[in-house]
Amino acid sequence: MVNINGNVMADNESSLSINNRGYAYGDALFETIRVNAGTILFWEDHYFRLMASMRILRMEIPMNFTPEFLHEEICKLIEENHLTNSSVRAKIIVNRKQGGLYTPVTNTVDYMIVVTPLVGQFYTISNNPYEVTLFKDHYIAPDLLSTLKSNNKIVNILGSIFAKENSFENCLLLNTNKMVLEGLNGNLFLVKGNVIKTPPIADGCLKGILRTQLLRILEKLDDYTVEEISISPFELQKADEIFITNVITGIQPITKFRKKTYESLVSRKLLGMLNARIRIGA
Repeated sequence: MVNINGNVMADNESSLSINNRGYAYGDALFETIRVNAGTILFWEDHYFRLMASMRILRMEIPMNFTPEFLHEEICKLIEENHLTNSSVRAKIIVNRKQGGLYTPVTNTVDYMIVVTPLVGQFYTISNNPYEVTLFKDHYIAPDLLSTLKSNNKIVNILGSIFAKENSFENCLLLNTNKMVLEGLNGNLFLVKGNVIKTPPIADGCLKGILRTQLLRILEKLDDYTVEEISISPFELQKADEIFITNVITGIQPITKFRKKTYESLVSRKLLGMLNARIRIGA
């Protein structure tokens, strides 16, 4: 079952017009959300990121797009799919209504919500090797649009194909200043001693929800100094730890980059703190 503009229907009854602007012009945003047994994780952050992104793209926010309305729409769809007691990935897609590139464009929007089941209610870390490399075929612009979860993700797609063809688990993207930006599917953190670095939003990295959560956790820990600062590729092999974050996987430690192998002590410690916040609903 899917939700299209508030109408819940079976997958095989739903359709997408060839004139849909998200499909035709990449004129769409999406928000990927984790739901555990009916509890939407980090809902306030997700909601406000979606609203801010819609404003940046000059989309008209419908009057009924309140936190309560969208929360209810997600939960209703989860119930319709009989996933109330499961962990679920929910995706909200918002696109501008139909109109051609050379005809007057409306700023009003359509929306769709889809849900898929996940395994496990808490984040875990696998002991499997996780080797990455730099993706140098294309670069990300260090500007505001790069920070949005739009459906313009062709660099990420080409990077994932490159990783698959060359037997890597992930690639690290670079911006046009040749600074390390993020992974294909999440934000990047680098640990050296008691200093934890992550690229700043100004570099063009995604304004990730789990990135925000970890920064909030880290600012309360006296053991570490946190820096939102550009990261050079040369720093990667000097790091003690590197990990990638997103709301679906949680924290994914990188085990190898080129000839350098990494530990995962800090990432496992942070994962425990993150799961503790989830348990108490913080």
